[in-house]
Amino acid sequence: MKKFIYSLLIVFTTGIILTSCEKEYLETYPTDAVSASLVTLTTDNMWAALNGIHRGLYERYLQQGCGGIGAFWIMMDRASDDCVENASQWFRQVYKWEANVDNTHYYNVFPWRTFYQWISNANILINGAEGATGDQDDKNAIVGQSLVYRAWSHFNILRIYAKRYNSSTANTDLGIPYMKENLTEGQARNTIADCYTNIMADLDEAITLLDGYSPANKSHITQDAAKGIKARVALEMGNYTLAATLAHEVKANYTLMDFDTYKDGFRTNSEQIDEFIWASQTISIEQNDKWAAYGAYISRNFNSTAIRVNPTSISAWLYAQISDTDVRKTLFSEDGSHADLQPDVTIVSNAGRFPYTNQKFIAVSTSDSRVDVPLMRAAEMYLIEAEALARQGGKDAQAAEVLYDLVITRDPSYAESTNTGQDLIDEIMIQRRVELWGEGFRWLDLKRLGEDLDRRDKDGVTTNHKETLASVMHVPASDRKWIWLIPKDEMDANPNMVQNDL
Repeated sequence: MKKFIYSLLIVFTTGIILTSCEKEYLETYPTDAVSASLVTLTTDNMWAALNGIHRGLYERYLQQGCGGIGAFWIMMDRASDDCVENASQWFRQVYKWEANVDNTHYYNVFPWRTFYQWISNANILINGAEGATGDQDDKNAIVGQSLVYRAWSHFNILRIYAKRYNSSTANTDLGIPYMKENLTEGQARNTIADCYTNIMADLDEAITLLDGYSPANKSHITQDAAKGIKARVALEMGNYTLAATLAHEVKANYTLMDFDTYKDGFRTNSEQIDEFIWASQTISIEQNDKWAAYGAYISRNFNSTAIRVNPTSISAWLYAQISDTDVRKTLFSEDGSHADLQPDVTIVSNAGRFPYTNQKFIAVSTSDSRVDVPLMRAAEMYLIEAEALARQGGKDAQAAEVLYDLVITRDPSYAESTNTGQDLIDEIMIQRRVELWGEGFRWLDLKRLGEDLDRRDKDGVTTNHKETLASVMHVPASDRKWIWLIPKDEMDANPNMVQNDL
């Protein structure tokens, strides 16, 4: 039997995903009708399986630096201009843009393999729900969330391994295989246009099915989260009217963090903060993969080699754009001393000190790396609405008002913008970079907008990117490295797969 990454079938049992060992991760388990039918025999079984997907978002895959969705967010930021490496450590192959072109490296394989695994798991629930015994409302909630996982996962793969969506073309370039069922035969790549059509269709169905669903915690996916993802997709497609409408609908249901809550940093308290729409939460220390977790790399205080040697910094240029009265400036230490660290937080004495290091993300303690992974916040919806309005033309005043409603909660001295046109768009994008720093957006935004990566000095401000560490200081938007190579194992196994240009 042939082996394909994207047709990997994971069998659920008692809410835990059973995976093959790391060395055999490409093994394709044949579609087991008995196992699949047990998963979808009852809605109780299906809930356990869905919880397995939720839990899979923070499990380790392949290597220590592949800790679920948190690792993916870190990769997308380390490849950008706003997050700075201070030493050669984990994620350096992404920081140096080597994983893009080395299709045997685990950082190249990790997104492809992991998102397709979640797609495969979701497909079991989507395609087997009809015959399950149980309440229809439960089926709707389970299938709705599974459809979101399928759409969201394809969306994330597509943005890495294919060209960006271009609203002025037919988008007939090769995208990725859009998997609606688990197959053992190698599938050809759908066009980019086909992929986006399927993503939108899955999200539309999910939004309908999730109507009225109110989960017990924010690790589950609500209708608002589904609409928020659709707003992201619409923004990516340049459908600014739809993006603004959806973002406006979603943000109306949430209250932004106040000044003091924001200053306290991002911890394990997303459940108590209304601004969080969707978050990956590791409930207990027993469930946490201590060294692979999000907080083992992005937090300031966990006692890991990665953080002691290489704490993550904001770029000096972006830091300089933050007003001195803005609470978000307190989440970075300009000289690296952390003199204004949150009073209940301790950093080990042998932790490295570097300028502009972040104290935005705070782990439970020096020995407990848990930090809730932000998957969607209401602040993002304000930024999507403001950007989408500004890019439509003729709606600058509306865009400026939406931006003001967000920024005034972060900076009490902020005055509503009088900028128009491109100047207003530029202001919105700076606010987006500051607000969403470290949450996985920047590299994807650069590619979405067809902009260069530029880590060089800007406007007389010396950046803290070191060429000896980064290697890559400037990548034109036209460079092929923006489109990652398809993993070699996929190419070797699938005769229908076409590689991206080298």
